Amino acid sequence: QVQPVESGGGLVQAGGSLRLSCAASGRIFSSDLMGWFRQVTGKEREFVAAISRSGYSTWYADSVKGRFTVSRDNAKNTGYLQMNSLKPEDTAVYYCNTYPPSPGNWGQGTQVTVSS
Repeated sequence: QVQPVESGGGLVQAGGSLRLSCAASGRIFSSDLMGWFRQVTGKEREFVAAISRSGYSTWYADSVKGRFTVSRDNAKNTGYLQMNSLKPEDTAVYYCNTYPPSPGNWGQGTQVTVSS
């Protein structure tokens, strides 16, 4: 199966912004929801955000609500996660997948590191 490719991560200072992209397969975009997840080494992967196929319904983890914005472009099979007001606790590897996630759809993720 075609794995998603996450990109856009990097090193930023607290309070900064990053925009992550998820070039995903049609199978991911055929699902009702696309999700973003993150994982810190040694910690369980956690839900970050999700978006419906239409893009009109979104859900966010309490920890990122008000700071992150999820969007998608179905024509390009691409999802986006705009991250503002980043905090050190946002440091993690970020992944996209369906929601609920399918075990076979995990990509390599993209590292986000927030200093301070």
